[in-house]
Amino acid sequence: MSAPARQSALPGFGLTMGLTLTWLSLLILIPLGGLFVKTTELTLWQFIETVTSNRTLHALQISFGLAFAAALVNLVAGLLIVWALVRYRFPGRRVFDAIVDIPFALPTAVAGIALTTLFAQQGWLGAPLAALGIKVAFTPLGIFMAMIFIGIPFVVRTVQPVLIDLDAELEEAAACLGASRWQIITRVIIPSLTPAILTGFALAFARAVGEYGSVIFIAGNLPNVSEIAPLLIVIRLSEFRYADATAIAVVMLVVSFLVIFLINRLQRWAQTRALTAG
Repeated sequence: MSAPARQSALPGFGLTMGLTLTWLSLLILIPLGGLFVKTTELTLWQFIETVTSNRTLHALQISFGLAFAAALVNLVAGLLIVWALVRYRFPGRRVFDAIVDIPFALPTAVAGIALTTLFAQQGWLGAPLAALGIKVAFTPLGIFMAMIFIGIPFVVRTVQPVLIDLDAELEEAAACLGASRWQIITRVIIPSLTPAILTGFALAFARAVGEYGSVIFIAGNLPNVSEIAPLLIVIRLSEFRYADATAIAVVMLVVSFLVIFLINRLQRWAQTRALTAG
């Protein structure tokens, strides 16, 4: 007697996979493919000349360098915020928890105008900083502040549910075995949170690299000083230099993909290590 046919865990898997690949192609693969195709209008030397010009290299350096630094700051600040929101009960906690989501809901242009007003030389924060000789608005420092503003929710919302689900009995057991508070944090809590931490970092970095609306108002947009790569792409499009714009976009895409791929590999390694340790 023949064995009964094995039922698929996902009914209609073939149709589901087909629709998934169709939408993935229409929304992501085809537009990205068009980006590479448009770039082929340039010869190899024209491509190299475009992406290695001083203006382009400086814009890429500003975008990737400040995005990476902002993601690191968001990582530290986000962990502190998550710890306070999850492990402590205080008046107004729900209000502060809701405030974290404001950069998600706020239009980027509004965020840029608000930050520019706040950090201008006559602004609430800009005036005292100017008295100390620190200029924020219309400088790379302003770009850095804008990237921190728009990236912090990604770390908080990625790590928060993992910390909530972290079993407190693990910490109690470590304490009963004589572990200090620092040992509990570094050997129990941080390893459990590492995959979520890396994911939050990657999301904050990716958002900051491609940020445009909140940055252009506070950046000053001076070539070779405070010009970001997305703005340079828009400038090339306005000059009808479409192939040059796509060339810069391709470089941003490839570098972003490599960075995120590396972070994902680190995340997989952290998950594997946590499972092995468990």
